Amino acid sequence: MKFLVHKRRTAPAVIIVALIDVLIVLVIFLLVTTTFKQQPSLRLALPESTQALKSGANENPPMVVSIEANGVFRFGPDGTPMSLEQLRNQLLIQAEKARATGQEVKLAVRADKQAPWGKIVSVMDLAKQANIKLLSAYTKEAGKP
Repeated sequence: MKFLVHKRRTAPAVIIVALIDVLIVLVIFLLVTTTFKQQPSLRLALPESTQALKSGANENPPMVVSIEANGVFRFGPDGTPMSLEQLRNQLLIQAEKARATGQEVKLAVRADKQAPWGKIVSVMDLAKQANIKLLSAYTKEAGKP
């Protein structure tokens, strides 16, 4: 009499370390190839200019004053809302800090196309009070959204 010996099959082993390596490579690939959309915090309709210049990457960035269509002043990259008096104090403080470090003091005005002209002139007056010689305006290139 012949007995059949059944060998038990072992379950296939999954190599977890190899799976983790593959997943890490996929994550790195996705991070490198993904482009992130930057949303501006303020929606401003900038005036167009055919002579718009792009500033160099090695320059120190200017102080930025934004003026909305309703005439609200915002200062700095985070767009902190300010009154005219607060803006004057902030410009004086920042200009003194820049002069103390030996940097050139620059101010950029980013005004909406519909902003009241009187508000733009008042920012120019504040720049003169703070002894800021370089004043520029943000524009967009003609034909670009």
